[in-house]
Amino acid sequence: MRGTLIEVPHRIRAGLAGLLGLAAVAFLVAATGGAMRPLPAAAPSGEFSAERAMRHLERFAAEPRPIGSAAGERARNYLVEQLRAAGLRVETQRAVGANSSRGLASFGQVHNVVATRPGTDPTGTVLIAAHYDSAAMGPGASDDAAAVAAMLETVRALGNAGLRNDLVLLMSDGEEDGVLGAEAFARLHPLGRAGGVLLNFEARGVAGPSMMFETSEDNAGLVRTFAQAVPHPRGDSSMVALYRLLPNNTDFTPLTKAGFTGMNFAYIERSSRYHTAQDSLAQMDRGSLQHHGSTMLALARTLGDADLATMKADHDATYFRIFGVMVTYPQWLVWPLAVLSVAAVAALALAARRRRLLSLPRLAVGTLSGILPLLLSVVLAQVVWALLAGVRPTYDVMGGLLHRPGPFQAAVAMLAGVSVLAWYLALRRVVGPCALAVGALGWPAALGVACAAYAPGAAFVFTLPALTCALGGLGALLLPRGRMATLTAGTIVSAILLPALARTVFAGMGLALGGAAALMVALFLLTLLPFAELALPERRRWRLAVPAVGVVLAGALVAAGLAVDRFDADNPGRTHLSYVVDADGRKAHWVSADTEPPAWTKRYVSGHDTAALPPGYARGTLWTGPAPAVRAAAPRLSLVSRSGDTLRLRVRVGRGARSVTLRVERPLTQATAAVRGLTPVTVPVTGTRARTWPGEVRFRGLPAEGAEITLRVPGTGRLRVTAIAETDGLRSVPGFTAMPPNLVASTREDGGLVAVTRTYTL
Repeated sequence: MRGTLIEVPHRIRAGLAGLLGLAAVAFLVAATGGAMRPLPAAAPSGEFSAERAMRHLERFAAEPRPIGSAAGERARNYLVEQLRAAGLRVETQRAVGANSSRGLASFGQVHNVVATRPGTDPTGTVLIAAHYDSAAMGPGASDDAAAVAAMLETVRALGNAGLRNDLVLLMSDGEEDGVLGAEAFARLHPLGRAGGVLLNFEARGVAGPSMMFETSEDNAGLVRTFAQAVPHPRGDSSMVALYRLLPNNTDFTPLTKAGFTGMNFAYIERSSRYHTAQDSLAQMDRGSLQHHGSTMLALARTLGDADLATMKADHDATYFRIFGVMVTYPQWLVWPLAVLSVAAVAALALAARRRRLLSLPRLAVGTLSGILPLLLSVVLAQVVWALLAGVRPTYDVMGGLLHRPGPFQAAVAMLAGVSVLAWYLALRRVVGPCALAVGALGWPAALGVACAAYAPGAAFVFTLPALTCALGGLGALLLPRGRMATLTAGTIVSAILLPALARTVFAGMGLALGGAAALMVALFLLTLLPFAELALPERRRWRLAVPAVGVVLAGALVAAGLAVDRFDADNPGRTHLSYVVDADGRKAHWVSADTEPPAWTKRYVSGHDTAALPPGYARGTLWTGPAPAVRAAAPRLSLVSRSGDTLRLRVRVGRGARSVTLRVERPLTQATAAVRGLTPVTVPVTGTRARTWPGEVRFRGLPAEGAEITLRVPGTGRLRVTAIAETDGLRSVPGFTAMPPNLVASTREDGGLVAVTRTYTL
């Protein structure tokens, strides 16, 4: 009972033909899943034009716009002017936004742009949201100026046509510092508390299709509208299911918590430019802008005229694309399909046993041992990453999001293939090809059941390949003719879904989490075992040579990747550098958090001595070096009152400083920020900051008159607080020279800052 699933004439030719056909399907899916072709300015007035939207981007997205900056104010003034010229009612909401995370309370004075277009007979509100601020280290042309420009072009394309529902545009501030603007809008603005349908647009790269990657709960009505209204819908429910399990957030998070139902869109390719100076107009893919805008315009029109009550549902929907067609089905089908996939695999096993191709003990060994290639593929992918990060520490600074990851991704995929083949060849003669092939299908079926229980939107990725492959195998066993065609047809769904998910995981998570993508590749390869059996050379020694060749090719791909992925002006590396002045001791230091600083950074730092840094400033392992001390106004912190464990502090910074950070030597449990004329806001704080003083408060965009910060700090006795006034840019520091073209600032929040500190004992 150690037979093969099928036998056909010209087995090697047939096996190779089947593998090539399935590879062609996977490549076709990849080729047709990109962004749209950008339309020129001469496009019809009712259509979205990326070229017309680019004219707006050129006006406000050529420089960094962090919260509280002069560039942010210039951008805001331009946006307000354009929206008013389009006939919308426009207001600027000034407020204090707040957020908290482990040991940290974040505040900021935000200036949200809120534009309203009243509906003719509203059934609710359609809210389109994007943030106009950027990270401090780059102009944020994609993140998120592209979406803001798309809003302006969408308003123009809508023209004077009346919409049934109220349309509200929220161009939020302070998203990069903790979704501060959206939080303030949801908490304080009447439109933020009214609810409605939300369309939020983001970017985590500078290219790729605009994908719906997140929805609110009970999304069936929204998904139906998305599938029917959007001209080129992209994304699938596995992204929604996985994103809900992650700690990430965007403006979508506070707005849906406030009662909005909605959809969240982003493009994520070429993510090595994300949050750097290379998130620029020159790097942005115009097709991605077109896709963002076309999606936005289509949904604005459809939802603008819909009865929004019909968007309500009591369940989520599963959705995905097959050859350009959006397939959707309700959540109640997830479990039946998962069970059906298990039943189909069991039926295939029984049919194979009746034909004496396998025995139940051998099937059990084949199934249980199938976890070995899955685990090995994950381990080898992470070994590749550890090797790359060791050879080039800058890769670690980039979070595994590399400029030219193709050869490395191919190496990870190749090693996944080696893992599957090594397992298969090691057990083939003992267990039998059929037992291994059928047993391997148990893993996608089992993962489908697990997802049905914990992440229903992702179950289809595993359930459907297991189901169709098992049905294809049954057909190949039972039908007298067309066995190869039946088997191939059954495997097509696997070729459509699993490689596509692997590509998305590579684009979104990078090589640092390459094991996740390798797992998807290995699962796909497990479904190809019947074809591999046919295509393998007949001589045993040649069969054993196949995985060895795979290892050699993987090594060659890694070497080629290191040779190709060199840092230059077009594809720069990253480095972190800041300048710290201790106003108490009148001493200054350069500071870098790089694992291994590049040559330019090593001109300023030379060792790891952090003892001379201000108390509480150091966070983690740092490089330091002496620097000339400049005269700069120290932050001023005064104790207004103290009652038990509650301290009221008044904090101000010198002219030019945009923000202040307070490091506290004991943990915080609560923090409140108040600015004159604005509503105070309080957030709870849990946990402690890692590898530094345990409590921290940030206030971005601090007004000239300062702010009042109230801290709840359990414990008695004296308390040290280090106040850090932060000013963007290092050009004013004596001896500083600009970075060479092959470097950009890394994304650590204190990079590229002049930090003037003073420690207070309260």
